[in-house]
Amino acid sequence: MTTFKSTHHTARKLVIKLGGSTLEGLNAAFFKKIQELQQEGYQIIITHGGGPAINRTLAANNVTSTIINGIRVTTAEAIDLVKATLIGQVNPFLVHELNAAGIRAIGLNGFDGHLLESTFLDEAIYGYVGHIEKVNTALLDVMLTANIIPVIVCIGATVDGQALNINGDTVASEVALAVQAESLLLVTDVAGIRIEGQYKQEATAAAIAEWIAEGHIYGGMIPKVQGALACLTAGIPSVQIVDDTLGGTKISVRHSHNSHTI
Repeated sequence: MTTFKSTHHTARKLVIKLGGSTLEGLNAAFFKKIQELQQEGYQIIITHGGGPAINRTLAANNVTSTIINGIRVTTAEAIDLVKATLIGQVNPFLVHELNAAGIRAIGLNGFDGHLLESTFLDEAIYGYVGHIEKVNTALLDVMLTANIIPVIVCIGATVDGQALNINGDTVASEVALAVQAESLLLVTDVAGIRIEGQYKQEATAAAIAEWIAEGHIYGGMIPKVQGALACLTAGIPSVQIVDDTLGGTKISVRHSHNSHTI
């Protein structure tokens, strides 16, 4: 087992955000890469949502759901279903897969040890959707020091104990900022940014703006890169858009000559 020095800032932390479609079909290469990173001394936190599973649950219960500004409007009826699906199905499934691959992992949500203390983002517009006020990093540090991966589902909790649905990218970036992660990896179904048939190993904010303007980046990749840029602006040193082998494009404010993807 990898051992870490006890001081808070020596261990290099990575936050890995798993998106909906990748979450349901992780391959052996993903688990192998996680183990390699742990052996290299990285402390890893995984965050996830579960869009496809939520969609199935809502449909089965005849509950309609709309998306505004990339955020799922969550009614009083929907929040109980979202909470039950994410905490009761998606999170245990992922934790089981990690454990089965020989990786020690524990599932967490916003209720656990006040992990994601949240308030309503804008109840009039979004309903039961949360804004994270505070991340309990002390709880995460206990697990990371013991070489256990916290697997955090995107459900926050108010001080009164009300569950709130939170955008998966938001949870990932807030957790990454709170623990001062070296990098945030956004796992998608593509190996990064592809321009004219070529995957880019590295990209700057300026290059991305240019590629969007020229139409090289389009469709579903636009919100992904915009989310990555927002994370950089917030202060995360590097953000990577990767596939489930954790290879892809490293996005940084400016090029660094010795940089490489994880």
